Amino acid sequence: MIKRLVADDVTEQSRQVLEVIKQEGVAIIPLDVAYAIVGNSKKSIETIFKCKKRSFDKPSGMFSNYELLKDIQVIASWKHDIIKAVIFDNDLPMSTVAPFKPDHPMFRNVDSWVLKNSTKIGTLDMLLNAGEFHNEMTKQSMELEMPVLGSSANTSLTGSKYNLDDIDPPVFAAADILIDGGTSKYKNEKGRSSTIIDFGNFETIRIGVCYDKIRAIFSKFGIDLVEDKD
Repeated sequence: MIKRLVADDVTEQSRQVLEVIKQEGVAIIPLDVAYAIVGNSKKSIETIFKCKKRSFDKPSGMFSNYELLKDIQVIASWKHDIIKAVIFDNDLPMSTVAPFKPDHPMFRNVDSWVLKNSTKIGTLDMLLNAGEFHNEMTKQSMELEMPVLGSSANTSLTGSKYNLDDIDPPVFAAADILIDGGTSKYKNEKGRSSTIIDFGNFETIRIGVCYDKIRAIFSKFGIDLVEDKD
């Protein structure tokens, strides 16, 4: 039976979600950018890819914060000023892609297949500042040394979902625990989730929410991200 909770105690419910994930389960949770479906084990990640009809060419992302990013991703020091300007000075969500340290303690108990399908060409996607639930889960996952991995809770290529009951039935049914946090902060008609930037070459991997604001911040550092023409 799927356990459904209303998000009213972020600390306790993050603990409950992480307990489900620890037991190889799947969770659907509310983020500011969109609802996400997450897990950690081979079983849960396979379930997520299957229910979403997601290609294994598209790796999962990892919940992160700036402290964890500094420990895991390999990014030139001057580029950290850009990241801090986005997530701290302007309080915006963003995903960073960069080379990472696979020997970090966070990955000690991660199945090799899971790590392979959560990375691409030696890089890892880390989601930053995606809301209260995201930030608390990241904090607790660090204490457990258990990464939270996943993607948006929707059938692949159909657009993100911003309300729990709008999630496609096969994706919804794949979860062992559901957290209803109401409507995502950055709900939009284009079905966008987080903006993803490659911090190696500053390629925009995905134009997402707050993109124009993020692009303006990058321009202050002399980086010209591709224009959003949609």
